[in-house]
Amino acid sequence: MNILVLGSGGREHTFAWKISQSPLCNSLFVAPGNSGTLEIATNLPIAVTDFEAIKAEVLKNNIKLIIVGPEDPLVQGIHDFFLNDEALKDIKVIGPQKAAAELEGSKEFAKEFMMRHNIPTAAYQSFTPENLEDGYKFLETLNAPYVLKADGLAAGKGVLILNDLDDAKRELKEMLVDSKFGSASAKVVIEEFLDGIELSCFVLTDGKDYKILPTAKDYKRIGEGDTGLNTGGMGAVSPVPFATEDFLNKIENQIVKPTIEGLKKDNLPYVGFVFIGLIKVGDDPKVIEYNVRMGDPETEVVLPRLKTDLVEIFKAMGNQTLKDITLKIDERAATTIMLVSGGYPEAYEKGKEIYGLDTVTDSIPFHAGARLEDGKTVTSGGRVMAITSFGQTYEEAIKKSYQSIDKLCFDKMYYRKDIGFDL
Repeated sequence: MNILVLGSGGREHTFAWKISQSPLCNSLFVAPGNSGTLEIATNLPIAVTDFEAIKAEVLKNNIKLIIVGPEDPLVQGIHDFFLNDEALKDIKVIGPQKAAAELEGSKEFAKEFMMRHNIPTAAYQSFTPENLEDGYKFLETLNAPYVLKADGLAAGKGVLILNDLDDAKRELKEMLVDSKFGSASAKVVIEEFLDGIELSCFVLTDGKDYKILPTAKDYKRIGEGDTGLNTGGMGAVSPVPFATEDFLNKIENQIVKPTIEGLKKDNLPYVGFVFIGLIKVGDDPKVIEYNVRMGDPETEVVLPRLKTDLVEIFKAMGNQTLKDITLKIDERAATTIMLVSGGYPEAYEKGKEIYGLDTVTDSIPFHAGARLEDGKTVTSGGRVMAITSFGQTYEEAIKKSYQSIDKLCFDKMYYRKDIGFDL
């Protein structure tokens, strides 16, 4: 079977790495891909939202299965585009249809879904520029810190957590009136702050049944001690040490089951990954957000632990036979640490040569913002590379990742030195 992965980050390199190990995969393509995918697949220089160009390549290369990495094409309806095209309708797409992708496309839609299906989450209200004053009043009813979320897609940067009421009011105005996050913040969801420790749960569903992948915890802030600006993710650990069997049962019964049942009740067609961002408040899980694809860098620790053939799983999802699949999971811990460009998540320079990749033997470097230029691997994004390692414990795995990072360098390379230390 010929397979296409859409995307260009560490998540997509990890997908390609895992898929390339399957005997069921004949030819593997990644669009647009990066320097890492180039080593194991054919990169196609097309944008993930250029559906017509994707169609042309799919037909030209006899591709039968598409895995959608990022959220944009899902929210824009790539699955529907395939279903509605006579030449494409039989090609399997791993990713929900547009109506279901609103779980990530709109924070308000997701909150209403949770309320409707009694899924535990923070109390909230939504505001637009027209009722800005009501937003100020709602903030006054809450205790600090204050959580403001752009309703639409803001590349993982549309969530603000503020300790001062006046700051929160000013930021609310900047989001709604001054379009701080563009059209994504034309509507803003204000939530009560939940105090606890976060983790991520990943669910596969074929629209009828589901399977739960290993949990992971990622680290969003740029600075050590979880300080500074939000990023796309600076590292991740799997499994999550504090996720006991009792707690995992609560996640399944209180959140996963009602989510999958809710999708069916609301007639939201869903074949793909459900990422559930959770927070452990006391002994109970609550949902912070849904994503309609795998997380990054959590993919870089979750997929390497999966021993079952990934293509076999995708085929079962496409054929609605997921219940027949048994997930085999590597008992070892996996950790990943993200190397980023100096200045990220604000302005940074590109085109810096990456040295030492051929010396890394104890870890897997998953390329993200990196490309091949004149035979050299150079930086092309903010998050450049995720260094993933296995260990009997997460401490051992983290140590291996840091030892591998010592062999790597590029100009102004930065990484957090405290991933996993809070566990």
